[in-house]
Amino acid sequence: MASFYSEPPIEPFCRPQEDTSLQEQTVYTISKEDVERLAPYLPPKRSEFLRERQNSRKVEDEIAGYSHATQALPHVTLTYAQSLDSQISLRPGQRTTLSGVETKAMTQFLRTHHDAILIGAGTANADNPRLNTSFSYDGENIVGLAEQPRPLILDPGRSWSEEKCEKMFRLAKAGVGRAPWWIICEEETERDEERIKKIKEFGGGIIKAGRYGRRENGVEWEKILNAMWDTGIRSVMIEGGATVINDLLRARNQHLVTSVIVTIAPTYLGSGGVVVAPPRSVQDENEARLSGVTWIPFGQDVVMAGRLAPKS
Repeated sequence: MASFYSEPPIEPFCRPQEDTSLQEQTVYTISKEDVERLAPYLPPKRSEFLRERQNSRKVEDEIAGYSHATQALPHVTLTYAQSLDSQISLRPGQRTTLSGVETKAMTQFLRTHHDAILIGAGTANADNPRLNTSFSYDGENIVGLAEQPRPLILDPGRSWSEEKCEKMFRLAKAGVGRAPWWIICEEETERDEERIKKIKEFGGGIIKAGRYGRRENGVEWEKILNAMWDTGIRSVMIEGGATVINDLLRARNQHLVTSVIVTIAPTYLGSGGVVVAPPRSVQDENEARLSGVTWIPFGQDVVMAGRLAPKS
């Protein structure tokens, strides 16, 4: 059974403060044509950000427009950038830039249209990511806090180090981003209370859902996604790393993924990198196939957007 701490805040965590490191954020925008091409793969437009949990599940289930509403699961967009040889990094734990500025702008646009962004603890520790959006509709002003996504750190093994993600906490302190939520399995550990207190001080929170055994068996995604729904999250953009992506692409989890958006960069990383290749469930059969596919050129990259076709 899932448990939660900290109500999802709907107001800024604090008043914006002066921080010179935040003053030079790159402003991103994309064309109207590209917006229209991506629209079929986006979650329904929200009327409220992270709406408060209702007393009645029936009220929540009646929210119109969400493909998973009757199951109380959010819209899940799986998105990442890869090389021509299906790799997302030169080696484990090394941040590798693949996408160009045009597809970076697309990523910022996608983030604006999701309630939350999820990454694994390994990616969080390696990248010190912001997990906010610098998208602008007018090319000048970055969207406000109401359209900033909630960072989610999936950490069933409790390996995340908050100190390695100071950018996220700095953005939250400045009032221009949201503090991360820590997603862990249901088993308690002695250090949990101390870490939860620290995260909550910056407006963050915690979700406990599912059980976690061996790493190769993955996590209980349906329980985790259901727990997200109960905190008010109606859409989540899952960006990596490879362990998270490959786990969601397993046959047993594919029905939970609403859209897949992959940036393909015109480069080969060569052998030895980190590969997106989900475990094969049936020998001599494809593990997954996409349908309703659209190919969109962005600068030197190409973006493939589609949906996972049901396995026959």
